[in-house]
Amino acid sequence: MKIIRLKDVIDTTGLARSTIYKYISEGFFPKPVSLGDRCVGWLESEVHDWVLARIEERDEGQAAA
Repeated sequence: MKIIRLKDVIDTTGLARSTIYKYISEGFFPKPVSLGDRCVGWLESEVHDWVLARIEERDEGQAAA
């Protein structure tokens, strides 16, 4: 299990910081894990699974078209 910081989440997803936090508030993106008073990180596996789910949605949409 590996915890990654916001910069790595941005690099992995291609999303902006504001979009990531918007998606979190909407329940569309994995919630961060508190690492301290002003420090959070994300489980790398959860971010990876989220990206894979977006790919699956894309592929299902292409198959239906």
